[in-house]
Amino acid sequence: MAVSAVFFREDLCQQQAVMAVLFEQYHQGRQYQVRSAGRTRRLYTDGVFHSQYNPAHCGVTGSVWDLLFLPSQFYSPQAIRRVLVLGVGGGAVIHMLNQFVRPEQLVGVELSGLHIELAQRYFDLDYDNLELIQANAIDWIIDYQGAPFDLIIDDLYFEVDGEPQRAISADASWFDLLMEHLTDDGALVMNFVNYREWRECAYFSAAFVQESFASVYQFATPTCHNAVVGFLRIPTETRMLRQALKLQPGLNPERKSCRLRYAVKKIA
Repeated sequence: MAVSAVFFREDLCQQQAVMAVLFEQYHQGRQYQVRSAGRTRRLYTDGVFHSQYNPAHCGVTGSVWDLLFLPSQFYSPQAIRRVLVLGVGGGAVIHMLNQFVRPEQLVGVELSGLHIELAQRYFDLDYDNLELIQANAIDWIIDYQGAPFDLIIDDLYFEVDGEPQRAISADASWFDLLMEHLTDDGALVMNFVNYREWRECAYFSAAFVQESFASVYQFATPTCHNAVVGFLRIPTETRMLRQALKLQPGLNPERKSCRLRYAVKKIA
């Protein structure tokens, strides 16, 4: 069963001391919570931190959700017209895409109807270009027959004993399926719970996967252990990302007010 992004677990007792609970409900055996600290909203499922949002920060979270967005900055905004997000959660990456890329169409597929309701109610996830679909994202992409996407973000996780687990292995079949729905110049972004999981994916074992992408980048942030990887079908260089970020006041790391914290390594 596929649900939205899950990254790291926090000490709930400590969080209760500093954050107000805006919403709490047990639904189908799971605990859902929305917490607030000032204007920041955070979404939890079974104690696992799924998403956060603060409208004052232009969508930038200072954490792993920013990494899911960064590969888009290798492209001009005009090049990314259609975006697919598999696993919506609270919609952190959707806010960043609409703030800095503004695609014509954004499709988000989320298993939990309650997550969608909470994202709309507490996380301001309401855009004219956004279509939210409640479905098992794996089944949905298997059945999808529409136009390809310029950017696909695979952020599919579920919880096991309070720890994040990928909803589907990043094997050759999964890569093949996602690439089938990616444009010739498009980008695929995958979230791996750790570097071992990333190194064991099909990119390192299936030649056709490596041959399908001209540029591959590994992204990290000091706030978590995830490895977010951008697979681009166009040739690029790291300097192109740095140059693009400097043009955006909310993303320019040279500005003291910038909340973006990332490291990038070119793999291919």
